[in-house]
Amino acid sequence: MSTGSRGLPPVTPVSRIKTMPLLPLLPARTSYARERLSSAYADACTDFLQRLVSTPSPSGQEADVARLVADEMRALGFRDVRIDDVGNVVGWLGAKQGPILLVDGHLDTAAVGDPTAWEVDPFGGEIREGRLYGLGSVDAKGSLAAMIYGLGLLARSNDALPGQILVVAVVQEEPAEGLALQAALNALDLLPDWTLIAKPTEMRLVRGHRGRMEVRLSTFGRTAHSAMPEQGDNALYAAARLVFGIELLGMNLMKDPVLGQGTIAITRFTTHSSAHNAIPDRCDLTIDRRITLGETASRVLAELDTLIQREGVRAQARIAHYQQNSYTGYKLAADAHYPAWLLPEDHPLLVQAVASMERSLGHKPEVGIWRFSSDGVYTVGLAGIPTIGFGPGRSLLSHAPNESIQLAEVHRSIPLYADLARDLLFGLSNLKR
Repeated sequence: MSTGSRGLPPVTPVSRIKTMPLLPLLPARTSYARERLSSAYADACTDFLQRLVSTPSPSGQEADVARLVADEMRALGFRDVRIDDVGNVVGWLGAKQGPILLVDGHLDTAAVGDPTAWEVDPFGGEIREGRLYGLGSVDAKGSLAAMIYGLGLLARSNDALPGQILVVAVVQEEPAEGLALQAALNALDLLPDWTLIAKPTEMRLVRGHRGRMEVRLSTFGRTAHSAMPEQGDNALYAAARLVFGIELLGMNLMKDPVLGQGTIAITRFTTHSSAHNAIPDRCDLTIDRRITLGETASRVLAELDTLIQREGVRAQARIAHYQQNSYTGYKLAADAHYPAWLLPEDHPLLVQAVASMERSLGHKPEVGIWRFSSDGVYTVGLAGIPTIGFGPGRSLLSHAPNESIQLAEVHRSIPLYADLARDLLFGLSNLKR
């Protein structure tokens, strides 16, 4: 059994990513977005997306959807398509040498949650008034389908690409972003030059997002019969004192002018006692801590330690440890600490992407940030690979009942992925000369 680990490639802080001179003008090539996408090709993408949504793929159970994606990539002309030891789908386009553009998507979805909150079948892929409904339609199967079909345009064209496009559709991105991608790149023994992440952006370009830490905070007491509570020390009461302090802590966290303020939220609360009539001697809180630029793991834990000391309770805060076998049996494990990242506005990757989309759309695209996390925590935050994001869909609909995506937006993004990937690879090739 293989074991995944963090940090094997050299770590490059975001602030040290080299900003190179501005790129030359884009090559005078036809824009796929300026040509009419055939209705048959758009319909085929819709059918693929329906099959993706109709194939359940909760984190750790992506085998069926991985086979579906691999088969579709082969049918569209990708080369060397395979499912790796982790369970990721890996495929290539372009030359077998030269600079590498990584295009990254993910196979897994969050859980359904309360099925009674859904007005449609979460796995039905139902289409109503131009919207396709279903779990994962936005996050991120809509982007995955559009990306694969967009790159499929390149596979079927006569364009000679001056380098390589590596496509990786990863497992377990929802609970441990970046971990499966790192394992895939370690197995390939390479670090791409640039990365494009396919996740919902509302058709904007994205250049960063806050990071994330999952913290376990435990309070400790002494058990006793609940008929004589004075004989014990209720760990739940200690936790309640900390809950109020955590809420106040969230009002004064660090801010970044672009990424915004860090946040803190308690997402799970568990007590431990020997019986319903016994005082709990331990209480565990799960804390989701979104970290902005400048915040570190040691700072996050120190803030909680200060709160614990102020309240005078017996408690301990620590970074949670993620560990789960993939559906292939590969052991994915790492501390749940995912760094914030932000690509500089004048970085050549972003400059080239803006120029490409401006040519494709006829106007400059909006550039923003994600509110959620992505595999960029690894590509930029740990490996120092310049990264941007693009995809159809509203992220506010992610992980929510009746999740849906506009098919017109999915179809519009197909040629944009083709233009972006091709133009980025040409720009990267020019920089490498």
